Amino acid sequence: MTRLYCVRHGQSTANAGGVTMEHAAIPLSPLGVAQAQALAARHVADPSRILVSSYVRALETAAPFCARVRRQAEVHPLLHEFSALDADQLQGMLGVQRRPLVDAYWAAADPHLRTVLNAETFLEFSARVDTFMVELAQLPDRCVLFGHGIWFGLLFWKLLGFTANDSPAMRAFRRFQSGLPMPNCAVYELEGPHGDRWTLRADEAAMRAIAKAEVAA
Repeated sequence: MTRLYCVRHGQSTANAGGVTMEHAAIPLSPLGVAQAQALAARHVADPSRILVSSYVRALETAAPFCARVRRQAEVHPLLHEFSALDADQLQGMLGVQRRPLVDAYWAAADPHLRTVLNAETFLEFSARVDTFMVELAQLPDRCVLFGHGIWFGLLFWKLLGFTANDSPAMRAFRRFQSGLPMPNCAVYELEGPHGDRWTLRADEAAMRAIAKAEVAA
């Protein structure tokens, strides 16, 4: 049986409502650094492998954990977050100013929409997650994945058996993802495969420990 651990990055400066930066370069906030340290203090003691998104906030979240277990993370080319809007378009905006643009994108629910040349369509994002899913059964037991909230949300959605190929499915996914308990540094465990199925379980104890770190920070 294979157990995989999915870890969302700690609070980023964007999560905290800060000024817009290029998507891949957004760092952790001071609170995010504290969350990453709290996670490192209690997470899997002997990981077989550590895979991480190329985005700075995921790399910074993985760093304290990697230092504790004395293993090096491997950047995986499919784990980066969905980027539907162009950072140049949002340049200088605070979180409260970005929110209407984000909400309008999801309200349109056009899986083919490419907002700017270097943005990803939802269908392309969905295909990227599909490609990663092919690798799931080949990952070793106790592999840890450091990534992002929408990315993990779509992985879980697909593992539940739902599609994400048209407007109704895109809207349904957004409702699911918005309601999924996925705070910064959330930890979920995948166990399987059971035939072609995986079991998903939240590590509530880890989430509560990190919530205490938030108060201390």
